[in-house]
Amino acid sequence: MSKLLFNESTKLFQNSQMNGGLSCIVSSLYNFAADGFPSAMGGGMCLATGVRGGVDWMRKLAFRYRRVKEIYTMYGNNLADLLSPGKTELWLQLRAEIETLTESWLTIALKSLSIVHSRGSSANVLVTTTQLVPAISKLLLYGLGEVFPIENVYSASKTGKESCFERITSRFGQKVVYVVVGDGSEEEQAAKKHSMPFWRVSSHSDLLALQHALEMEYL
Repeated sequence: MSKLLFNESTKLFQNSQMNGGLSCIVSSLYNFAADGFPSAMGGGMCLATGVRGGVDWMRKLAFRYRRVKEIYTMYGNNLADLLSPGKTELWLQLRAEIETLTESWLTIALKSLSIVHSRGSSANVLVTTTQLVPAISKLLLYGLGEVFPIENVYSASKTGKESCFERITSRFGQKVVYVVVGDGSEEEQAAKKHSMPFWRVSSHSDLLALQHALEMEYL
């Protein structure tokens, strides 16, 4: 699984052979192999040569983020076209095994996420301690790309979750209703600081109760 995740995270940077709209054409002309960013996954968005934060550095980083967004948007609901047939079959088998071992945790969670996604006035927002590109790769691999728009994915690996919460409230405003779902103390404390209800999910019964609350429109 980790090898597959590494390969697909790297592909988000290096696979630029698509045809399509203007943004695809622009990024496909960009030489990712020679822009000074290491291709290893470890650092998420690794540093390029040049001055960090300089104009050239920011331009290169912007191209990389644009490419990640293109792939995520294009394959968010169609993973089979991103992976080779062999990898697709291998991953689907592995995912089925994971579902068996976790008693369908992903399937149950996806029902709640899909309910929120189907509401025109609501949105799923992900705050994760995983670095951004590996997190995006995981969303693609687990079939969650459709319910998490890429602009709603926040990495707290360097800034912490509280900082991400501040960015989210600044973006969406104070007049909307936020419900924080998680199982950790960091997100619980951040939710408390911002006066947001916290729904702890640490068991299947918690997930099923969340789904019921959404179906009954209590949330």
